[in-house]
Amino acid sequence: MPRAASPHSIDTQIARRVQRSPVMATNKKKNALPGGLSHAELVELFETQDMGELWDQMPEADFDIEIRRRKHLVALDDDLAGKVTKIARSRHVSSESLVNALLREKLAESV
Repeated sequence: MPRAASPHSIDTQIARRVQRSPVMATNKKKNALPGGLSHAELVELFETQDMGELWDQMPEADFDIEIRRRKHLVALDDDLAGKVTKIARSRHVSSESLVNALLREKLAESV
């Protein structure tokens, strides 16, 4: 059951701004989102509102995604993973960075 919003709740404040937004007032078909909302207010809006009701009013988005980097997963024994984690923490780096550096070093030695 939806909770009743108090007049001072974020939901109520966002709803008022959406209703009063110049974008909403001039062209409801063009863009259903008000300008000038903070990041936190937009997060709250998207987390609490049924966007299905606004779907047809949302602006069309066009973008390209280019994936350049591939990741390869390698299984480690538990004891080895624990040692890697401990060393990585002591050096203030991620386990991934440490393993990559160690492998590069070892492979350079073998060439």
